[in-house]
Amino acid sequence: MSATNTIKVDIVSAEKVLFEGETHLLVATAENGELGIKPRHAPMLAKLVPGQIRLFDKDGMAEYVFYISGGTIEVQPFKITVLSDIAERAADLDEAKLVEAQEEARKILESKTSEMEYATVQTRLLQASAQLAALRKWKKIKG
Repeated sequence: MSATNTIKVDIVSAEKVLFEGETHLLVATAENGELGIKPRHAPMLAKLVPGQIRLFDKDGMAEYVFYISGGTIEVQPFKITVLSDIAERAADLDEAKLVEAQEEARKILESKTSEMEYATVQTRLLQASAQLAALRKWKKIKG
């Protein structure tokens, strides 16, 4: 790929740098829906919600899938920076633990809980669901 067909990407969590490299296309889950970003995209700043970051090669095949807990994405014509409190490679997620966390959160939501506890558990459920979606997307790609 030539430099004009790729865009530099940094994906950074509070703990570490998860990805530094180039991609032909990045897809992210933003507050108002999915964003697709290619080289020479107009500058922008957007809020991300719990979901996925997917990076594609020049042939349109997903090479990397990440889970993010939310955060921000800054786009410049030749660089994308993703900042998130929690970000993980989908390949590193444990499906059994995530299914268990999802089921536990659903049970708590069905019981009578305080408004504050309800919001906390609802957030945990959303995050576990987003992590599972990222992991399953990665598994589908890998066959």
